[in-house]
Formats: sequence, C-alpha cells, structure tokens
Amino acid sequence: MTNRPLIGVSTYVNDATWGPWDAQRAVLLPERYPQLVQRAGGTAVLLPPDSPETAPGLLARLDGLVISGGPDVNPALYGARPHPKTRATAPERDLWEAALLRAALASGLPLLGICRGMQLLNVVCGGTLVQHLEGGECHLPAANRYGSHPVRPLAGTRLAELLPELEIEVPTAHHQAVDRLGEGLVVSALAEDGTVEAVEGAGFVLGVQWHPEQGADLRVMQALVEAARVPAVV
Repeated sequence: MTNRPLIGVSTYVNDATWGPWDAQRAVLLPERYPQLVQRAGGTAVLLPPDSPETAPGLLARLDGLVISGGPDVNPALYGARPHPKTRATAPERDLWEAALLRAALASGLPLLGICRGMQLLNVVCGGTLVQHLEGGECHLPAANRYGSHPVRPLAGTRLAELLPELEIEVPTAHHQAVDRLGEGLVVSALAEDGTVEAVEGAGFVLGVQWHPEQGADLRVMQALVEAARVPAVV
C-alpha cells in the first residue's frame, strides 16, 4: 500500500473581503488547485510566502511541489527592464517561490510549475521571458477569463509520453512566455504560433504554460503525484 503523497502548492497574499470582514491581507489560492491535487490522488498542503531560507527544511517534509499561476515575474530577476504591459506585483512571492524551486531542484523533489510557475522555473534556471506576446490573443483571450488553444507535445519528451496525442486543447490565460531557455531544461510542447508551452528537466521537473486546474485532464498532475509517491510505513 502507499500513502497519499503530500504535495505543497504555493499561494499568494492579497487583500480580500469575506463574510462580515472588510478588506484584509489574506493567503489565497483558487480552490481548483488543491482540488486537482486531490483528484489526482495526492494531499494538498498550501504554502504561504515565507522567508526564503526556510524553503529547504520545508520541502524536506513534502513529497512534491506545485508552483501555481499568478502575476508576472519581476523582470529584474532575469536582468531585464519592465515592458509597459508587465505587471510584477508580488516581489515577496517571487523570492519565496524562487527559493522553493531552487531547493526542489537541489534535492530532486518532483515539481510542477503551472503558467507563472513554469516561467519562474525557467528564470531560476537562468532563462529569460518574453514580457508580452504581441498578437497573442489565443493565449489571453480576454481579461478575467480563461480561453483555450491547441498545443503539440514534442516527440521524445516525458510530456509526450504523458500526453501521446499529436495535439491537445488546453485552458490558457497568459501574456508572457519563455524566451531564452534555462539551463538543464528542454522544450516539450509548442503552440501553433511557436510559443513554448511546456518545459522539463532531469528527474521529475515539468512546467506547463497552461492551467490544468481549469480543465478535466488529470494526467499531468497524476504524473507528479506518482513521481512523489512513497511506500507507506507499516
């Protein structure tokens, strides 16, 4: 028998109003992220921003890591000036999630980056980002909602083993993308316009530009959970 692996999912801090309470700082994450982990056979552990130096000790208690989507990564992290349409609004989260990614890569912890999470993974590995996809309406159809478009997994990659179709339709909402690829990563899926839609690295290191939590396909998260699974103590 096996345990349900503990999968840490990064969260963010923002002003929120609920019940009788006026706007307060709150730790937030769309419910669909932990639901996806649970449906895939894992136990979701929500990770609020913390001091970066605590990341290695925290990850030692987990079986896998998900870096969730969110606002733009600060371009200073990859030595660029901000584009007029860049909205980098979470500096503490940038540093915290970068520390989580570095600790996961150093320890071999299975990890999945979703949208912003994939972009930050690329930056942590020394890559850069396209700060705005000109004419990229298929990637970000309209504000405050998700669209969809096809992506093509590339033969010979782990992603193509997980998603063997020639093309799959994915939920999407992003205006930035991978530019220069980070060290140790390979491209594992492309959109029709050539935008990098997935990257992967040694061990179980996977980043997807789309939002699997917004769809019904469990395969990417199931693969993370299986990689994170450890024998039960009996």
